[in-house]
Formats: sequence, structure tokens, C-alpha cells
Amino acid sequence: MNKVYDVVALGELLIDFTENGTSAQGNPVLEANPGGAPCNVLAMLNRLGHRTGFIGKIGQDMFGTQLEQALKEVGISTEGLVKDEKIHTTLAFVHTLAGGDRDFSFYRKPGADMMLTESEINEEMLEGCRIFHFGSLSMTDEICRSATKKAIELAKKNGSIVSFDPNLREPLWESLDAAREQIDYGMSQCDILKISDNEIQWFTGEQDYDKGVAYLQSRYSIRLILVSLGREGSRAYMGGRCVQAASFHQQKTIETTGAGDTFCACVLHYVLEHGLREYTQEEMEEMLTFANAAAALVTTKKGALRVMPEKGEIEELLK
Repeated sequence: MNKVYDVVALGELLIDFTENGTSAQGNPVLEANPGGAPCNVLAMLNRLGHRTGFIGKIGQDMFGTQLEQALKEVGISTEGLVKDEKIHTTLAFVHTLAGGDRDFSFYRKPGADMMLTESEINEEMLEGCRIFHFGSLSMTDEICRSATKKAIELAKKNGSIVSFDPNLREPLWESLDAAREQIDYGMSQCDILKISDNEIQWFTGEQDYDKGVAYLQSRYSIRLILVSLGREGSRAYMGGRCVQAASFHQQKTIETTGAGDTFCACVLHYVLEHGLREYTQEEMEEMLTFANAAAALVTTKKGALRVMPEKGEIEELLK
């Protein structure tokens, strides 16, 4: 059968309140940006010409309406989007630190994204997708965890490539042991893993990335492992091969929101274009360089979902 979607993602869709100056009274002014890692990934894939769909839950409130409109605006299908009449849309308050890193405060006890049930999963979307992508935030609590596991099961049954980004947000877990258990499950299910430098060090206990990846490769059958290294660029591991590509330093960097998601999307774009097979060193370098350039561009803008770079902008930077 023809796959209807190139990529379907499941997970959190929320409002990121980001700082945007101060008021006349000296109070911080917060901007309500549409956010959530899975949809950031889909938004970038849309920019690159792919058909995408989202499965998740929002509240029947003003923020839920804003999020639904944002998805439609960037071209992400909302046929898997469910609305909760009782639980509000999840909110995150993002404090930008010097250097562009971020500190998060979440309002999610509970938030609508946690309440997605197994019966609310749109199964038809998973019958027709080439790649299924998820993170660990949809596994913090039992209701959405069961839904996530069902979606993974359906995607695998239908022959989809499975992509996972742990995207650890410590405040949302009862304990780091609980996070480790669910991230372990995610790694046991995926073909493609995108993990950050601090996440791999935490999860494997290895400070050296090569040793951390060797540990993951010894435990799981992940075909392509990507480690994002912030200012140091990124690495890709496939088979016995490791390739590193440098980052693109931008003078106008504002914040790092969405950089990892943009990078992840560009890798999935490469896989959609070339298939998931054993890549040569040159191909891995090409994949990482394009992804690093796109990630650098998104750091020059506020928010992520609505401001993903165009393919032409990325190619211009690559010149």
C-alpha cells in the first residue's frame, strides 16, 4: 500500500511561554509560543516537503485552539489530535540562561497531553506512515504510556521505521529511575535514536561518547545513533562507523529551543530520501552537516514550531 504519511509523531503539544523583554513596570513579558518536541520535528519535515501527522491531546481551551491552528498553519495533519474537555492544555515556562541554554517549569499535574488513551489512537494514521517518531514525555504517566506503547506496536506491525528522542525533562518524572526505565523501553523499540550529549552520559554512565554509544549498541539493536553535541556539532554512529560534523556558529543566536528537534527532523528527511541502509562516511557527513546547519538557523529565532528554516536558507548557509 502507498504510505499516506512520511512521518507520524506522537507526544506532547504545549505552550512554551518564553521571555520577550520586560514591561514598563519592569515585569518579564512572556510570549505564548506553540511548542512540544514531536511537532517541532514535524514542522521542520513539512518545510522539507514531507507529509506529516500528529497524534496527541490538547485541552478544549484558548491554548488548545491556538495549538491546533498552529499545526494547520505549518501543514501538520490534525486528524490524530484529540481534545480533553476537563483537563487544560499543558504549559511550560522557559527561562533562557546566559549562552542560550534553558530552564523549564511545567504546569502539567495533569496536562491534557498526559491523558491520551489507547482507544484515542488514530490507527489508520499508523497503517500508512513510513516513520513513526516519539519521545519519552508521553511515557511519564500510565495513561499516555499505554497509548504510546500501543502506537509503537501498531507502527512496527505495519513496517514503519521507529525513531526515538528521549528528550529528558527531569521535573516531569517521579524519579530519574522511572525515567531510565521508560527510556530503556524506548531504546529497545527504535531503529533511529537521537540523544543529546548530557543524556547519553546520564543514561550510560560513560563520559566518553564513543563508550556510551558502544554500551547502547551492546544492549539494543538501534541501526542509527545520533548524538547532538551543542556547540561541538554532532556525531552519527552506524554499524562500526562514527562520523562527526562541526556546528555552524551563528552571531545572532537567541536561544536553543527546537535546535535538537530541527536536527532530528533533518536526519529523518535524509532517511526518507535515501532509505535506512548502511551509509558511507561521505553520506553520514552530508546528513550531519545539513542537519547541523538547520539547527543553527533555528537558534536565531524565537520559538521553533512556526519559524523552522526553509530548505533554501539551509543551502545558503552550507555555501
